[in-house]
Amino acid sequence: MGQVTDTSVKTSPNDILRFLLELFAFISLGIWGFAAWPLPWPGVVVGIVAPAFAILLWALFRSPKAVFKLDPFGKAVVEICVFGAAALAWWDLGLPLVGVIFAVVATLSGVLSGRAELR
Repeated sequence: MGQVTDTSVKTSPNDILRFLLELFAFISLGIWGFAAWPLPWPGVVVGIVAPAFAILLWALFRSPKAVFKLDPFGKAVVEICVFGAAALAWWDLGLPLVGVIFAVVATLSGVLSGRAELR
């Protein structure tokens, strides 16, 4: 019999929060695209392209299995762009409180994650 190796990944509460923040950001950009732009055009296009572009950026540069490996500061720039766009989307929709709360929670989570990554 072969050697047993532990390949389990430790998931912290902040990791779960960060995943939920990502989903909220992508959904927020979709809502913004459909609600802030005239339907059917360009609202449908922006409602699909905005979250798709954010997902692409995240997958290429920020995800744990990113295609292009960046240092922690490069990852932070991508994260700030995606989360900042989501916060600004809520502001543009006339719900600045949602945008501010999202931005504060995302910032605190990002700082905790960044500090852990720099250790």
